[in-house]
Amino acid sequence: MTTKKFISPVYNVIPVHHSRIQANTYNPNAVAPPEMKLLEKSIWEDGYTMPIVCYYNEDEEVYEIVDGYHRYTTLLTSKRIMERENGMLPVSVIAKNESERIASTIRHNRARGEHDVSLMSNIVAELVESGMSDAWIMKNIGMDADELLRLKQVSGIVSLFKDSEFNKAWE
Repeated sequence: MTTKKFISPVYNVIPVHHSRIQANTYNPNAVAPPEMKLLEKSIWEDGYTMPIVCYYNEDEEVYEIVDGYHRYTTLLTSKRIMERENGMLPVSVIAKNESERIASTIRHNRARGEHDVSLMSNIVAELVESGMSDAWIMKNIGMDADELLRLKQVSGIVSLFKDSEFNKAWE
């Protein structure tokens, strides 16, 4: 018996106009506004580095999103990205039934994980020690001032606070 060789869908990415793509009805993932802003910046600065994963619905002749809804909505809401990409998105197509697509969506969402606080603290320390300002770090990594302060505190490295101004509450 011969088994068919599996080829990962990412090797067959195709450009699809956004008007032929639709969201699924079951994605439980939500992204907070600061992360959406960072996603827009990431796509603007780096381009689309990951395709939208879709199922092709032959009956409706549309691509239904399995993973990448927020990359898709970023195209729809960012005029500059829409113009640069000519309304097109990179799509990787999977052929699965609805239950398998739902499972795939959940796996994609959960596999992204969370950032480790100590590793993020080390990254912040390296950036500060290399001369990057707090403003640069917040802008380019998508942090607010409170998060940056907490990560500096976690590091325990006093030098990270050398240029900080503190109020006189402790006097």
